[in-house]
Amino acid sequence: MSQRITSHDVARAAQVSQATVSRALRGDPKISESTVRRVREAADRLGYVPSNLGRSLSRKATGNIAVVAELGNLTYPDTLPAMHDELDRHGYRLLLVSETPDKELDHSLLFDGSVDGVILTTSRLDSPLPARLQERRVPFVFLNRVTRGVEADTVVADNAGGGRLAARLLLGEGHTRVAMLAGPSDMSSASARERAFTAELREAGIDAKDRPVIRSGLTHDAGHRGWGQLMGLRQRPTAVFCTTDAVAVGLLNAWHEQGDGPRPAVVGFDNSPVASWPTFDLTTIDTHLSQMARTASSVLVERLTALHAGQDPAARRVVVPTELVVRRSHVVA
Repeated sequence: MSQRITSHDVARAAQVSQATVSRALRGDPKISESTVRRVREAADRLGYVPSNLGRSLSRKATGNIAVVAELGNLTYPDTLPAMHDELDRHGYRLLLVSETPDKELDHSLLFDGSVDGVILTTSRLDSPLPARLQERRVPFVFLNRVTRGVEADTVVADNAGGGRLAARLLLGEGHTRVAMLAGPSDMSSASARERAFTAELREAGIDAKDRPVIRSGLTHDAGHRGWGQLMGLRQRPTAVFCTTDAVAVGLLNAWHEQGDGPRPAVVGFDNSPVASWPTFDLTTIDTHLSQMARTASSVLVERLTALHAGQDPAARRVVVPTELVVRRSHVVA
């Protein structure tokens, strides 16, 4: 049996110290790019595989970051790869912890020492998990969500700004009966979009009866059901703002299936991958999903690095600007 290649072998081949090998392979930003490249080339050439157990013991860490996510969300094709790549760049592995609306997450998975930190993407305003993570001293970052009474690192889109952009577009198109298919009121991102959107309509002089809000949810099925609710209104709206692209796609699919009258103008939110499909050609608000995911990952890594050095910096809040992406769905068909 051939002898196992060690970090000392890599150090000799790369002509650096063994400590430099360890730091280079875990993405220490203090190591120059040329040194990192030389170390990785030597490791690849020798077939060196780092010992995760050894690294965990020496750093009192696992190298694992858990992402609490809901797999039905259309944004994940953009966010999960971005998180994976950013964490991998710093030597961390992404572990996906799936949460569903009808199944409570087993929180013990996050407290048994198997992860160094957590990225929260599904928290509601009254979610107990963030407070429990703080009590157990498990570092975490909110991604486009917040919870009442918990101060922690947060990376969010400018949800209110995006709601205003959607309202101004539809008002500029001359619409005076504008509905919203809104998300849950206990979800910070959805409620911020709703408040800003309805405030913009109110300031433009649109009466409450002409700006109905239907609380539909965040999914394709919610949008599909929302179409029937909109058609049941005494006066049908000529435009609809949907709190997510998934809701907008469900609404558009329902209209295609039922073909009941002209299609209203439709605006989504997130600019998820499906929004650009020609079938939908969805006008939407871009939250720069990949950028938010990368930023949340790097903010968490920075906190872990600081804690490892005996520091505990104040919580950070990063707001990523939103922008309007104009396609064709906002034009009445």
